[in-house]
Amino acid sequence: MTHSTTEVLTGGLVLAVAAGFAFYAAQAAGLSRGGDSYPLLASFRSLEGVSVGTDVRLAGVKIGTVTNVALNAETFRADTTFSVDNSIMIPDDSAIVIASEGLLGGNFVEVMPGGSPFNFEAGDEITDTQGAVSLISLLVKFVSGGGDES
Repeated sequence: MTHSTTEVLTGGLVLAVAAGFAFYAAQAAGLSRGGDSYPLLASFRSLEGVSVGTDVRLAGVKIGTVTNVALNAETFRADTTFSVDNSIMIPDDSAIVIASEGLLGGNFVEVMPGGSPFNFEAGDEITDTQGAVSLISLLVKFVSGGGDES
């Protein structure tokens, strides 16, 4: 029976650590933030490297996440929905681009703010978009001599 107390304490410690890890994972994934964000829409020619859960950043700071990605069968573009923190108001002349963290890093969605005094409302669509640039295709163009010969 002397091992019983030790086993119960060890089990309780393991459960506490597991609960702490689950709480941390939920915060890191943005699941703990219930309704304090608003959705925006964008349509991209290429969404390479971006999926649901990808960061949306402004000036390098995470302000939201990609919540839905779907192929539009009529336009053959990637329709994307993302959430933005309610405390961040994005001017309605802003652009949105797919940016890369580096040669070996992943991609993220970057908001390039405009200067309009008016802001996007929940459910609005950002029309000024720039899709992902494939590093492989750029490398092939560089190696082959550029492509355009005038």
